[in-house]
Amino acid sequence: MQNYPLPRRFQADVATGADIERRYKIKANEFGPERIYRIFDPADDRTWGYVAVDNLVRGRGLGGVRMAPDITVDEVYGLAAAMTMKSAAAMLPLGGAKSGLLADPRYFADKPAEKKALISLFAEALHGIPEYIPGPDMGTNETDMQTIYETFARLGGKANHGRGGVGRPPAQGGFPLDEWAITAHGLFAAAIATEKHMPDFRIKDSSVVIQGFGNVGAPIAEKLASLGARIVGASDINAGLYNPNGLDVAELCAIRRGKDGLAAYTGPVRQRFDGEHIDRMMEMPCTILVPAARPHAIHPDNALQIHTRIVLQGANNPADLVSEYFLQHRRGIVNLTDFIANSGGVIAAYVEAKADVDAAFRERVKAGDGTGRAYLEKLVTRIITENIDEMFTRRAAHRVKDITWREIANEIARDRLRPGADGLLKIIPELM
Repeated sequence: MQNYPLPRRFQADVATGADIERRYKIKANEFGPERIYRIFDPADDRTWGYVAVDNLVRGRGLGGVRMAPDITVDEVYGLAAAMTMKSAAAMLPLGGAKSGLLADPRYFADKPAEKKALISLFAEALHGIPEYIPGPDMGTNETDMQTIYETFARLGGKANHGRGGVGRPPAQGGFPLDEWAITAHGLFAAAIATEKHMPDFRIKDSSVVIQGFGNVGAPIAEKLASLGARIVGASDINAGLYNPNGLDVAELCAIRRGKDGLAAYTGPVRQRFDGEHIDRMMEMPCTILVPAARPHAIHPDNALQIHTRIVLQGANNPADLVSEYFLQHRRGIVNLTDFIANSGGVIAAYVEAKADVDAAFRERVKAGDGTGRAYLEKLVTRIITENIDEMFTRRAAHRVKDITWREIANEIARDRLRPGADGLLKIIPELM
């Protein structure tokens, strides 16, 4: 596994306008990107990561810090664009942004001091990008967000700054988004909302396959199982497991953080996948397929083999538009679009950032249960349920009969993005 000799510092250079296309071959659309930063070591010009600021029409760009050894500028930009749409659809006063750090989180699993040093250096570079609010993402956690928060406080001279990182430990004033499973709670709300629009779909007695049994995949498995769903497939980077009679969710949750992850599962399985075949698990028949890992898990090469009724998109950008069109119009599969269904995390992140600098708002958030969890769950359920309802309503009345679910979701977000549009002013009253 790669070693990470740390530099003394990071710097950021920025590309804007035509320079973005020239340097990164990324073409601008009507909403962005506005800026792309390269984070590098000035000693040897080694690239350590990227920050994409996609759109700032509604406010500063909030998006997670993703750590992966193969992160690319295209992936970071795609995720930033998804955050633009996600924040707009959720009616938040936020834009879209994202960052990626080129490092392998597995290397740091038993090296917390080294990881903290690397995150601190990255945070110093991020502090010079005031339009970006960093939060947690794949490969980073609440401890890393606390490191970013403290670095920003030191550099800015303000103990409470509201700039990130969000998703910090509750003992330090943050909301434990992973512990409370806020993103999974939003997916759960989306699934429940879908029941009333699809008479032939019920969570009870449905079968579920989850690709990416992590901080989103594990709790959505527990939540769906609590309503009588059967979890028949699950995968992580170590193994894919499938059993049509159901997997033991309690054991999956107990072993998922271990060294071998799901490969240590001891219960009965019909099929076990490993190595380059892990994603074959997604092709197993089910009622609900939950892609909850990296982007583009569903693509033209495997779309024909997807056998499900609903794709509950836990990951960002889990499928391309061509594949979604094929699934919808050739297979009758409903795709619950990522930035509608999995927006719980960004909603909670905004609440935390606002509460950090607004004491009265913070008291209101915590009034129900003393922690803020009840407030967040209620707010996330309301926003996502309203958006799922609007998606089904728009599709039923749409003049374009073969419009995809993603195109409908894009319409909703665009209505709330364009300057002067009524949707730009629409913000959930509780967030004012």
